[in-house]
Amino acid sequence: MAPSSETIIAAFEQSGIIPVFYHDDESICLEVLQACYDGGLRVFEFTSRGENARKNFAAMRDRKLAAMPDLYLGIGTIKNAADAAIYAGMGADFIVCPVADPETAAYCRSENITWIPGCMTPTEISVAEKNGAGLVKLFPGNVLGPGYVKSIKPLFPQLKFMPTGGVEPTQLSMDAWFDAGVVCVGMGSNLLSRSLIESKDWSGLKEKIMQTFAFLSAMK
Repeated sequence: MAPSSETIIAAFEQSGIIPVFYHDDESICLEVLQACYDGGLRVFEFTSRGENARKNFAAMRDRKLAAMPDLYLGIGTIKNAADAAIYAGMGADFIVCPVADPETAAYCRSENITWIPGCMTPTEISVAEKNGAGLVKLFPGNVLGPGYVKSIKPLFPQLKFMPTGGVEPTQLSMDAWFDAGVVCVGMGSNLLSRSLIESKDWSGLKEKIMQTFAFLSAMK
């Protein structure tokens, strides 16, 4: 049974940094997951973006169950209820969507699995709120920017926000987003550096994650 939405959203807030990742190679997926875990991250979003997505997610879920009892592993890039059902059945802890799709929301609600929709406009955010979202992904973050968060937060005082896309693992970028009022940030290749992954420098990747965590700690 999936953890409650309250538990998941609290974990997102506590982590502050949410890695967003996909790779076709199962062994690389497992190494990146391990580096994130060893670096202190306890939430991980794997994206359903390639032909090996299900197979690799299953391997990551098995690693999580065997060696990472306190990790929340979810699936992203879910655009419909049918795909949400597949990954919920495979043990996903949460479902992240690039869109605010009411059918996916209804499915997640029926299965008590956390639904985190992606939104860009106030109307989309309102749809997300009406369909039970507690945490909304602002996407693409590089287009919207921290100023957008400051503008919309007063309109939706009950919601929590997470930008994904365009967040840099720097003190300046992290300060700007968190000062605007987000509770966490999603980061893909800016955090999970392609060059480090291609060279299989897993200790370097872990160091980068720990360094980014330090920027977060410096703000508190």
